[in-house]
Amino acid sequence: MAEMNAAERFALIKENLQEILNPDIIEGILAEGRNPKIYWGTSPTGKPHCGYFVPAVKIAQFLAAGCDVTILIADIHGFLDNLKAPIELVEYRAKYYEYTIRAMLQAVGVSTEKLRFVLGSSYQKSPEYVMDVYKLCSLVSEHDAKKAGAEVVKQSNNSPLSGLLYPILQVLDEQHLDCDVQFGGVDQRKLFAASTEWQPKLGYRKRAHLLNPMVPGLTGGKMSSSEEESKIDLLEAADTVRKKIRKAQAAPKEVENNGVLSFAEFVLLPASALKTGRPEFRVSRERDGLEPLVYHDIKQMQEDYKNDILTPQLLKPAVAEALVELMAPIITAFEASKEWQEITLKAYPPPEKKKKEKKQKDKGNRYPGAKTAETAELPLREIGVQEPTAD
Repeated sequence: MAEMNAAERFALIKENLQEILNPDIIEGILAEGRNPKIYWGTSPTGKPHCGYFVPAVKIAQFLAAGCDVTILIADIHGFLDNLKAPIELVEYRAKYYEYTIRAMLQAVGVSTEKLRFVLGSSYQKSPEYVMDVYKLCSLVSEHDAKKAGAEVVKQSNNSPLSGLLYPILQVLDEQHLDCDVQFGGVDQRKLFAASTEWQPKLGYRKRAHLLNPMVPGLTGGKMSSSEEESKIDLLEAADTVRKKIRKAQAAPKEVENNGVLSFAEFVLLPASALKTGRPEFRVSRERDGLEPLVYHDIKQMQEDYKNDILTPQLLKPAVAEALVELMAPIITAFEASKEWQEITLKAYPPPEKKKKEKKQKDKGNRYPGAKTAETAELPLREIGVQEPTAD
């Protein structure tokens, strides 16, 4: 990409975001000619799937805008969030996440020179960090901690105390990672608002926060690692990708909660802009003998979809082929890396197959018709015949 001025850099940073908290912090840094330091955290739990392209493409845009980006592999957070990440697998999963995310960014043609990965446990056990945890615990009420983590921490009727520490750690990460901005989903808004309030209590500066919209999965809800049909694995075979997209929910003329259309909006269009300098999404109509539909922005796509010019039958194959093309370099990188393959087996070991216990068959007695020991001990009684009694 050509060198950008401050306004162009800020436009790329905020593209497709739902909301920005304290945007003046970012604008001030850009006006001074400095690079905003942005951090995004993810817990190494389930395998990253195609839903991760949404934050990955946004991170790629941050890098293209000249930002310094830190990706926090939040291993301790994953453990605190109701033991979502088994502690014995966390180290391997952290490495798997780094391999995967780096490959995703390279797939859209962005340099990862200004990207760094940090493991949470590498600094969250330090005396300085632990003391800040104690300090913030003394300043934040149980109610406020629970409210801050309401949308991101798994809560139950009798939640463990660790769930209250989760938002406190995430707020402190901003200071200890020395960032200006934290990036996350709109589901973290309460936590980001808490950060704005809590940081000054410790004498630390406020940060800006970038909120990504929640993009629906292929079944209409959130794309989740635990729901097989709602997600597409990043290493999925091309035919499986096409099959899952074909079965995805995409009601005719309905734009809201349309996972297929949203994927084009938040992943495919911006990814093409990063690779070629201009957003473009092509929809083949060769089977109808017509010229392809070519889109450079989501508004025209949505308008055509509402008017049934762009139908689900046209949209789904186009999204599937674009996704297969986007995933191809990731699969190639995986197949070329023995280290990545070995880490995968250690991070996500295949479940052990339970051996079926063979039922013991009753083969009977070796002497057909003979009495068994069990039946031999039973006295024979005839109906209506009384046993003799002693005189």
